[in-house]
Amino acid sequence: MENFAKINFLGAAGVVTGSKFLIETSEKNILIDCGMFQGLKALRELNWSNLPINVETIDVVLLTHGHLDHVGYLPRLLKQGFTGKIIGTAPTLAITEIILKDSAKIHEEDAKKANKEKYTKYNPALPFYTKLEAEKTIALFHAEIADKWIKLSENISYHFKYNGHIIGATYIELDINGKRFVFSGDIGRPNDYLLENPKKPEWADFLFIESTYGNRLHPKENIEDTLSKLIKEVIHKKGTLIIPSFAVERLQSLMYLLWKLYKTNKIPNIPIFIDSPMGINVLEVFQQFPKWHKLSISDYNAMCNHVTIVQSYKETWETIDDKRSKIIIAGSGMVTGGRVLTYLQQLIDETVTTVLLVGYQAEGTRGRQLQNGAHEIRFFGKYYPVKAKIKHIESLSAHADQSDLLHWMSHIKNVPETVFLIHGEPTALDTFRVKIKDVYGWNVTIPKLTDVEKILL
Repeated sequence: MENFAKINFLGAAGVVTGSKFLIETSEKNILIDCGMFQGLKALRELNWSNLPINVETIDVVLLTHGHLDHVGYLPRLLKQGFTGKIIGTAPTLAITEIILKDSAKIHEEDAKKANKEKYTKYNPALPFYTKLEAEKTIALFHAEIADKWIKLSENISYHFKYNGHIIGATYIELDINGKRFVFSGDIGRPNDYLLENPKKPEWADFLFIESTYGNRLHPKENIEDTLSKLIKEVIHKKGTLIIPSFAVERLQSLMYLLWKLYKTNKIPNIPIFIDSPMGINVLEVFQQFPKWHKLSISDYNAMCNHVTIVQSYKETWETIDDKRSKIIIAGSGMVTGGRVLTYLQQLIDETVTTVLLVGYQAEGTRGRQLQNGAHEIRFFGKYYPVKAKIKHIESLSAHADQSDLLHWMSHIKNVPETVFLIHGEPTALDTFRVKIKDVYGWNVTIPKLTDVEKILL
């Protein structure tokens, strides 16, 4: 029997989001990640199409981490016939459970609102998946520990390795018939506020590496000085600082950073409101898995006590009506949904408002529009003028930049047969391809969406 591995690039190929890679072999069919497409409308519409494969033949899903663009398609996978195990580290599955439940709630609420207010072309608008479908997905979760080789079949084993980026995140090493396949997931950054440095692979016959910042270096700015200066400006003009934030990791990093700035007398005691139900649930994951981050219990409790948690939608409106200078941190990080939309809808047309973007803004998102200087922005079917000051601190990104990515590969002892660049926009991918060839001389390819690569083993 011919030994082969057939790689199906079902997402994050030529684009940043929608991470899905199916490895078909004679023994097992393995899906690495199962994420939603985000950003451009043409990409988002792909979410509604069935995958161009026989989903029922997938034996197992291995998750690198719990972000929506890596796990948000899981309930749709079940709808198409998947019945196998969904495997990740315990914190990854805890994060994934939070994200799927929260997303399902938002999908249902958005569909209901669109139908009620008639700003949808669909009749009726349907949720992408429901809370019940999310629960069925969660029932298939199976946690495994990191740093241990686990057998899937006679000639296939896998390995989770700590990767920074968010709590629970790993890269995946997959041994198939003696060949090592390495899927980077999203690679974190060194010297993170909350997380340890990413571990590095030492062998890779086939390397699948993210390229989100493959063409860029993060600026060497002093984040604490930049943030404290910005906060003092907000206080001076009696305004509001709105920070759209990813609920996982970024929100907790911001809480820690703001508490640290106050503790070291770099900012006054300005009210800080956290309005992200999902972000609050993620805080509990930090409490549950202390070995996966650097935060001490005392620091964790102190930073939580330093902020006001917004519990209800009624409190959201009370926060908007609060005339004090204040900081509001609310989801979502790319301004694609969540509670931050309500704040921006009410406050983005005021010159005393400052909006601080603190992470990667995918093409086609409202966050990218704001970053690019849009003069108006659309919420819930209406346009609102952008009079707020828009700022962006790139250094708070949880993604490795080009230098970090090259360093992450530096411990690989062999010459990989092929390096596949994934999870990046076209310019980033091509720049990184040239850089890897220049630095390492390795064979690099950039797969496109729905490409299939057959590898003989």
